Amino acid sequence: MNKWNYDSRYPGIDDLRNKARKKIPRFAFEYLDGGCNEDVNLDRNTRELREVQLIPQYLSEHKTSDMRTELFGHTYDAPFGIAPVGLQGLMWPNAPEILAKAAFKNNVPFILSTVTTMSIERASEVTEGRAWFQLYHPTENRLRDDILKRADAAGCPVLVLLCDVPTFGFRPRDIRNGLAMPPSMSLTNILQIMGRPDWALRTLINGQPSFESLKPYIPKGLDLKQLGQFMNQTFSGRLNEEKIAPIRDMWKGKIVLKGVASEEDAQKAIRLGLDGIIVSNHGGRQLDAGQSTITPLKSIAQKYGDQIKVMMDSGIRSGPDIARTLAAGADFTFLGRTFMYSVAALGNKGGDHAIGILKTQLQQVMEQVCCMEIGDFKKTIA
Repeated sequence: MNKWNYDSRYPGIDDLRNKARKKIPRFAFEYLDGGCNEDVNLDRNTRELREVQLIPQYLSEHKTSDMRTELFGHTYDAPFGIAPVGLQGLMWPNAPEILAKAAFKNNVPFILSTVTTMSIERASEVTEGRAWFQLYHPTENRLRDDILKRADAAGCPVLVLLCDVPTFGFRPRDIRNGLAMPPSMSLTNILQIMGRPDWALRTLINGQPSFESLKPYIPKGLDLKQLGQFMNQTFSGRLNEEKIAPIRDMWKGKIVLKGVASEEDAQKAIRLGLDGIIVSNHGGRQLDAGQSTITPLKSIAQKYGDQIKVMMDSGIRSGPDIARTLAAGADFTFLGRTFMYSVAALGNKGGDHAIGILKTQLQQVMEQVCCMEIGDFKKTIA
């Protein structure tokens, strides 16, 4: 614990989640914490992941555990990164910049969402061109091409194509809260903000959050309803092979398909010449009747792991969860809510704190199951 600035008040992710609930308005916490419909798949993700069991090895020779992981030509200090999350600045002011800086400092990947509150250019600046970029595919090719040119000019090494939002999930909490960018200023929301003075002050200092990467394309003067209509019209429609193929031709770097939840889609990603897939169900926010992420991961990794990099997000909350995912066949993992809880709880220190917790927990598991390197996890599954 002495290798990082450890805050003993919040030793685990549940502690950070509980603190975040007390620090940010309810509408922001419910957007972060919730899934879709009745939260069935949100709960299933973590519950079924935690059914994966590892076998400890106590009498085998073991000298050291090294969690460094090579991915797309770069060696990261840990086998996990920060997943793309929309509206981060709504949950905690300046959150994406805090997390991008922490990722760069700790040498783990940070993925910038199209619909978060930091621009492509700023993400590149604070990570010295190391930030990945996740694209919500626009309806117009002109807009797609311009965004890709900006990401290329910013030096983004990896383009992440989001495929699991053919329609936006039905999220009752967000509807009830009038969630938008900026949020609806109902009396209820105003009272929530008044009850969170630190959040309100920091929001005032940092300015009202907005879709920074999309600012050049949003007409000025839109009210909340018009902004919602613009977003739906600009980023609606299903991603398919015909839309991905020209992106593969244009993009010189690595391409990852995020939102894969079936063997069929994994096969298509390989056929299209993509470099990686992220098995994901959008954190349980899209299809409540769907499988947990760990279920398709196992079969996809077994069948296609030698043909494409197989990664996973959704449901992963802790170091042991990362270990379970790697043991089940993943090459790499990403976490979203875990990092947002930490930033909402601890502000500027949140990114470093979450990374420190995850690395410490993962190191302990590695030593218990006698893993010298990350690839050894696949030998430990019960």
